[in-house]
Amino acid sequence: MSGTVNVFVVSLDTESERRINPHITVEQLKNKLELITGIPSANQAISIQNSLEDRTLVANLTDDTRPLGYYGLRDWHVLRVDDTNPSTSFTGQLTDVTQVDKFELTDEAYAERTDTVLAYKQRNKVGRFAPSIDTAKPASKVNIDLGSRCEVESSEPGLSKRGTVRFVGPTSFGKGIWVGIEYDEPMGRNDGSVNGDRYFSCRPNYGVFVRPEKVKVGDFPVEEIDLEEEM
Repeated sequence: MSGTVNVFVVSLDTESERRINPHITVEQLKNKLELITGIPSANQAISIQNSLEDRTLVANLTDDTRPLGYYGLRDWHVLRVDDTNPSTSFTGQLTDVTQVDKFELTDEAYAERTDTVLAYKQRNKVGRFAPSIDTAKPASKVNIDLGSRCEVESSEPGLSKRGTVRFVGPTSFGKGIWVGIEYDEPMGRNDGSVNGDRYFSCRPNYGVFVRPEKVKVGDFPVEEIDLEEEM
């Protein structure tokens, strides 16, 4: 609609976006705002603020005979409507909960009711009333014999890490079952001991501990290293 400006009307109980004709008088505006805010026109004190984000005062509409344009009303200004005599209206009562009687129950009385969220959870075994589920996986049996020849899974293509199983069992450095292996070559990390606890003995850097699933037991002979230079 031409000749109108978009403004925000704000009172204690309301906030809305409106289109206002800047040529109407302050008195005419008050009559319109009474229907919006519920504040009687005679009790309205209207001010113009810069925006919703910037509540800087632009003007107070003190002369009911003046048109709104006289006060420089423009798009997205805020028309702040205050009630100068709230005792004669319902201003603020819609948001004031101090006068509302509260329904309160003791914890014991609440627990005895059958129409509560607590009762629903108890009946349907939801939340803290759900049966506990043991998610721990049962320990699988490890069929790896001491002294077995083995090959350890390697992330490097073409690299075989062969050795002899020297230990199978739990350790103090990690949960579950570990396999201690003495490598044929110095590709390990220790000498069969970790953090001062010895599980088997071998030369330094020949020992390693891995999970059972990374160990393949079989007839894995010691690989011969060809030291002859290629011609």
